[in-house]
Amino acid sequence: MKKFFRYTTLAALPLILFTTAAAQPVPEPGITRQQADEILTELRQIRQLLEKQQTKPGQPPAEEITRAKMSLQGMAMLGSKDAPVTMVEFTDYQCPFCQRFHVTTFSELKKQYIDTGKVRFYSRDLPLDFHPNAMRAAEAARCANDQGQFWTLRDRMGANPDKLDLPNLVAFASDLKMDANAFKTCVESEKYKNAVQTDVMEAMKIGATGTPTFVIGKSTPEGVDGDLVVGAMPLGIFEKKIKDMSAAPAAAAR
Repeated sequence: MKKFFRYTTLAALPLILFTTAAAQPVPEPGITRQQADEILTELRQIRQLLEKQQTKPGQPPAEEITRAKMSLQGMAMLGSKDAPVTMVEFTDYQCPFCQRFHVTTFSELKKQYIDTGKVRFYSRDLPLDFHPNAMRAAEAARCANDQGQFWTLRDRMGANPDKLDLPNLVAFASDLKMDANAFKTCVESEKYKNAVQTDVMEAMKIGATGTPTFVIGKSTPEGVDGDLVVGAMPLGIFEKKIKDMSAAPAAAAR
């Protein structure tokens, strides 16, 4: 049952599992009651979507995708472009599971692997329909990028998924010494809506049906060739995958 407390998904999983999880939400160690309540709300929303999206009788389930090859040229990146391993996160800024990864795991990954040149990290968007502020937040991150503040705003939003309405986003921009008026105009214009939707289509193409979803693999000249990892997994899971990819010959990652 613990897997249902690691990511927000639209995958067609058996409803009985969500019913059981929703009936007795037991917080995992290290999360607050408020976070547990947010997770319960997520599960209820997912169940409502699943009730609309159940596979028709006699229709075979979709084949699970476990590997992905992606082009990442022009995408926001942290780390050295020459790092041997690439990690891509598809995120929803309003998703509590993405917040969990951000506040419990990302900083350690950054310190040990990104800042040391072992991993390059890319951020992609997968705002889910039942999160009303997720699309705006994804667009806001790109507006912040116009002022060289993508990663700082991403960090602020990732830690505050409950504060993503426009006034809070503008307040974040002001705190980060951005031109708040230009930022607000950019967000309201939906300048980057198509770019965010392109990320969503890419996520669907590789089989990412929930957030957070990661692609971790060998770096290629175009981007990455690697495995899907779904959910706000413990640090050790990411470390093992990174080490496995570092040790694998390039041919094995294709």
